[in-house]
Amino acid sequence: MNNLAELEMSIGVIAAEGRAAIEKAGSPDECEQLRVALLGRKGRVTTLFAEMRNFSDGDRPKAGLLLNQLRGQLESQLEAKGTELSSARLQDQLIAEGIDVTLPGRPAHLGHLHIITQTLREIYAIFQQMGYQIVQTPEVETDEMNFQLLNFPPDHPAREMQSTFLTKQEGVILRTHTSPGQIRVMRENCPEPVRAILPGKCYRYEQITPRSEIQFEQVEGIAVGEQITMADLKGVLTEFARQMFGDATKIKLRGSYFPFTEPSIEVDVTCILCKGKGCRICKGSGWLEILGSGMVHPVVLKNGGYDPEKYSGFAFGMGPARIAMLKYQIEDIRLLLGNDLRFLKQF
Repeated sequence: MNNLAELEMSIGVIAAEGRAAIEKAGSPDECEQLRVALLGRKGRVTTLFAEMRNFSDGDRPKAGLLLNQLRGQLESQLEAKGTELSSARLQDQLIAEGIDVTLPGRPAHLGHLHIITQTLREIYAIFQQMGYQIVQTPEVETDEMNFQLLNFPPDHPAREMQSTFLTKQEGVILRTHTSPGQIRVMRENCPEPVRAILPGKCYRYEQITPRSEIQFEQVEGIAVGEQITMADLKGVLTEFARQMFGDATKIKLRGSYFPFTEPSIEVDVTCILCKGKGCRICKGSGWLEILGSGMVHPVVLKNGGYDPEKYSGFAFGMGPARIAMLKYQIEDIRLLLGNDLRFLKQF
């Protein structure tokens, strides 16, 4: 081919045949096959472009214009047909799958507060009603704050009761109880009266059993002022027990020993299951232990900045996990931290 007349005839044939083939295409894949056959590297239009070398210098620009028009025309037809077939395929797919876009989406399953967190918040609410502020204190403490200022000298045998996690830094430990917060809150408020609860995590190097863990929550309470007596402590704990376990709950005080209180007492409540008659949970006694407490030791008051001749106070400490176990009759503390959703969803 070396003249424009032959080229125009070939362009007309390709345009007509191409348009007819495109109209008959039944899928986007067929359109792609036609694009390759017409416009691909070895396609019919590309072959005509190769013939341009046989044209004279005067005819070559016009030949190029005619071929570019043909290519543009075929590309537009292929694109329009491909879009039409893709839309039709999508519509058929939507009808076949039966998707109803007006249906509401699947609801998200919301979580809930952990049972220990629920118990902690209940404890907070009870003591806030009685005028106690909530104070957070450090989980990493010095040996001095954790033991010495609480009347635990370095060689005191009561240290054996609390197996301690030590750190690489001399004299720095993970606190074994929340009681160091007593010193901190007294020093921050002295000489003003204090009423505060000090919640937080504690750590003890102990064997994990159904009744003990190496990490546990504790809530410390302290009240310091003039003329505070054991009767005040009994009244506060009685009100707490009634709000936590029910109006019919009674408490019993038993003598005990803690280095930072004098006198020291353990507090029992009537068994929530048998109401004091005796059962398997309370081992037939009718009572369940919930916390330890006592009057703040004069040495601890002095270390907190208060004059023990003028001021007095009481302190108590409880474990929210134990409170939850008693309240919901849970027999194994490991269930509380096991992350078993079958168990946690009950609360």
